[in-house]
Amino acid sequence: MPFKPVILATVAAFGLAACGDTVAERAVIGGAVGAGAGAVTGGSVVGGAAIGAAGNVLACELESVNC
Repeated sequence: MPFKPVILATVAAFGLAACGDTVAERAVIGGAVGAGAGAVTGGSVVGGAAIGAAGNVLACELESVNC
């Protein structure tokens, strides 16, 4: 497995585990982690932020993770 996907998966896992108290906090935390993952892997920072924000909010709202 190449190194970049491992980093991306690790960062995504930490991002989804890092919930906030409100929906806005969850979006900001997920967006920051997603943007960081995009920057580290050489991908789209904006796309990573959007996916991270949506993923974190959905994971917490759907109670997929313990927030």
